[in-house]
Amino acid sequence: MRYSRQMILPEIGETGQQKLQDARVLVIGAGGLGCPVLQNLAAAGVGTIGIVDGDVVDETNLHRQLLYTLKDCGNSKAGIAKRAILELNPEINVTAFSGFFTAKNAKRIINEYQIIVDCTDAIPVRYLINDVSAAKRIPMVYASIHKFEGQVSVFNYKNGPSYRCLFPEQEGLNTIPNCVESGVLGILPNTLGTFQATEVLKIILEIGTVLSGKLLIYDALHFQTQTINFSKNPKMIEKGIINGTQVLNSKKTETDLSPESFFEKCNQSGIVIIDVRELEETPDFKGMNVVRIPLGALEEYSKKLDKNQEIVLFCQTGQRSQMALNYLIKSGFVGVFHLGKGIESLKNQIQ
Repeated sequence: MRYSRQMILPEIGETGQQKLQDARVLVIGAGGLGCPVLQNLAAAGVGTIGIVDGDVVDETNLHRQLLYTLKDCGNSKAGIAKRAILELNPEINVTAFSGFFTAKNAKRIINEYQIIVDCTDAIPVRYLINDVSAAKRIPMVYASIHKFEGQVSVFNYKNGPSYRCLFPEQEGLNTIPNCVESGVLGILPNTLGTFQATEVLKIILEIGTVLSGKLLIYDALHFQTQTINFSKNPKMIEKGIINGTQVLNSKKTETDLSPESFFEKCNQSGIVIIDVRELEETPDFKGMNVVRIPLGALEEYSKKLDKNQEIVLFCQTGQRSQMALNYLIKSGFVGVFHLGKGIESLKNQIQ
């Protein structure tokens, strides 16, 4: 009875509903895009759903992230989202990963899934998702939003183009925007997330035309859409597969610091502690070795540092410091660490 209205569609039927039940979909990010994706996949009967998000619910999320209510503020998004979609459909299996998606945990998280939905807002994480998707030969359903506009596409689908084909990676940190939001119309991510969920269902059901090799651009303010075709770039695809394979096969040195380990490092002489947040961000964290170098200025500042110097990075939630860490390691620095969950994890320990 639950699925009867979609099962009467000849393109779905009982066979299609069974495909949905058997499907395993990983949703990375349970924010503005992730909420509608999760709601729609759960309602449609996708049998196994994974949710990855290291953030907590904040009151500023509530105008667009409709899985959450005021009483959820301060709690894990992944955990609350799991509870919410199980209330919507208790017949499905849901796993919550309460941490950000990183090269360190990618292999453990994606192992059992057959489609990845990119609902993140961090560009380096998108490259990581693309690369492990390409290496695993599974599709990546992408969307991004900005103010009143958004875009959607599907990458690595049946040997199609990748994210890198459309957006070749820029190595410098100055080309990467910080994760402070520039504002968004609350309904926009819900529209784009619904588009993403639609692509996921089409891929599972093997119906319709999937947005592979096509970028759909949506302008909500003027209600206009545009579809741009783009081609495969074999070199970019190869780069993604190589990077993804390295991530999935490597045994990485532990670079994430717990709050306890972070404080220990801060009390040791000779270690440079770099706050990569913007100058106006709070709370302040001051110490003998702490310098505030916003992410966009780190590339230039790093030229003054000894590559054998031990460096500890931190930001608000750990995402920008992870970006900075990756950049410094690629640049040849050998002793780099970061506060894994950012200054947010120290709220009860600093003024």
